Amino acid sequence: MSKRDYYEVLGVARNAGDQEIKSAYRKLALQYHPDRNPGDRAAEEKFKEAAEAYAVLGDSDKRTRYDRFGHAGVAGAAGGGAGFNADIFADFSDILGDFFGFGAGGGRRGGPVRGADLRFDLEIAFEQSFSGTETTIQIPREEHCDACRGSGAAPGSTRETCSQCRGTGQLRYQQGFLVVARPCGQCGGSGQLIKTPCPDCRGTGRKTKDRRVTVRIPAGIADGQRLRLQGEGEHGSVGAPPGDLYVVVHVKVHDRFQREGDDLYLEVPVPYPTMVMGGSFSIDGPAGEMKVDVSSGTASGTLIEFPRKGMPSVTGRGRGALYVRVVVEVPRKLSKDQKKIVEQLSKTMPAERIEVVSTETSRDKPFFEKVRDLFD
Repeated sequence: MSKRDYYEVLGVARNAGDQEIKSAYRKLALQYHPDRNPGDRAAEEKFKEAAEAYAVLGDSDKRTRYDRFGHAGVAGAAGGGAGFNADIFADFSDILGDFFGFGAGGGRRGGPVRGADLRFDLEIAFEQSFSGTETTIQIPREEHCDACRGSGAAPGSTRETCSQCRGTGQLRYQQGFLVVARPCGQCGGSGQLIKTPCPDCRGTGRKTKDRRVTVRIPAGIADGQRLRLQGEGEHGSVGAPPGDLYVVVHVKVHDRFQREGDDLYLEVPVPYPTMVMGGSFSIDGPAGEMKVDVSSGTASGTLIEFPRKGMPSVTGRGRGALYVRVVVEVPRKLSKDQKKIVEQLSKTMPAERIEVVSTETSRDKPFFEKVRDLFD
């Protein structure tokens, strides 16, 4: 029976590059692999055909001969033209590693396993995020058993090589036209057996312990940012590194300061005479007492900028600004003398016409929308 053109089999053009050929084969191999199509002879044949095509087109020398002479040019080459040869799968370990249980180098996938990463949610005050702080947290984590030092074997005994897989952690089976490797069921893929388990950890080699870990919070950290503490996660298997601990920081909302990036916003009510005549007053800033100067005739809602008085950058470089928004403070109660003075003032400042700018009151707007309106 005549063979189909290898380029047609993989669905690529004759000038396709190596990566395009490899990607096309990967797609077909995953689609028609026998593990995904048990008992389907048609899928097995397509998988076999695609593997044969890749064995030729994936090799520059074989591809050159095939382009010049067709199937006859590769008829004597191993893996192509003379029928399917399972040995060609040694070249496909990077593509079919998940199916065969091998990595790109052809070695077994068992071995030391890195410890799991852990997450801890930490809530801090606004002041702590502004100045930075150091705190201690307590976390439960899996660690090596002290009695057996993580081996799982009772003191005085050792692990033994699995007799079924001979320490490889893999068992090979003939499946159709190829050999498939699967984890050994007797040792669970570890390649070793424990005859006398450690009584403290029952052979697991691990125990859950509560550990206290010191966390340094950098100044300027924002809500939702996380810190990585390398090596503070769960311990890995013997010979493997531990995982990492990720601390997710949650900053409490401040009752006066609002943060946008590294900038801080503060709204301050100011008496009407100060807004009209000008003056100065003190406020409690994020880093201590600050003096605010108001020019005469300042409109309500004006933003006064204090450069480099805002939140420090978490990178350690630079600092945001502090914006103080001054608004007219309207007293709810007035004395008789104050009422007379206001009445006299109103007579000197008659309101001939009041223009309605918008039906939406600024009081109903969120604070940052008010800020944007002022800048616009």
